[in-house]
Amino acid sequence: MLSDLLTTAALLLAALLLYRFRAPILMRLARFDARNVARRHEEMQDRRDQLAHYKHTLRLAEEQVEDVVTFEAQDERTGQLLTRYVFEGETFASSDEAEASRQRAIVSRARAFYAELPVALAQARKDKLN
Repeated sequence: MLSDLLTTAALLLAALLLYRFRAPILMRLARFDARNVARRHEEMQDRRDQLAHYKHTLRLAEEQVEDVVTFEAQDERTGQLLTRYVFEGETFASSDEAEASRQRAIVSRARAFYAELPVALAQARKDKLN
């Protein structure tokens, strides 16, 4: 008798809490669904795109390379504040130079992946045969 009353109270409390927090839960579910729809749409486009593998490799390489950092520094000659850009410890005067250096690093990392790919595939085949 008492356990039935406690179970009913717990279920009512759970229902009230679920009702109270329904908006954030539904928003998270909607975002999750939107990400899944976008991912499936991208997969469908990738099936038609012959260069999709290269695009994914560049995207992964871009995630592995650090961003360009912006900071203010005084010019040694004039003493004025200038905006400087740093990428991998190297200081650049313009953001275009820093971004170009970053792009070169991304492409270099992607090329390194493709240089190592035949060895990795051969190793995978060798492991599969054994």
